[in-house]
Amino acid sequence: MALTGGNRHDVTQLLPLIDKVPPVRGRRGRPRRRPDELYADRAYDHDKYRKAVRAKGIRPRIARRGQPHGSGLGVYRWVIERTIAWYHGMKRLRIRWERRDDIHEAFLALATCIITYRHVVRLC
Repeated sequence: MALTGGNRHDVTQLLPLIDKVPPVRGRRGRPRRRPDELYADRAYDHDKYRKAVRAKGIRPRIARRGQPHGSGLGVYRWVIERTIAWYHGMKRLRIRWERRDDIHEAFLALATCIITYRHVVRLC
């Protein structure tokens, strides 16, 4: 995970994020190093990034600007939005107050543990 300033666009971290993807377990043989597809919203719609993602052997599934909704990407986006809503359930994480990024990451890790614990308790 990488933290950037609040005034920087997320697309600046797209390619470094793809490079940090750990090996994906699955079928026998060598683990895959990259996903097959990349789902993204309209903020990432630029030919420069589409070409860079294709060059890494990943099929970009990026919504186009100016096109009506209905691409089906909302199904995947819901998972991310739901996760962010769980984090915002922790008042401390709604706005980043910590100056040091390691402290903020520690609070994110703690929140992840609490959210997971709550779901496990609910299932058992």
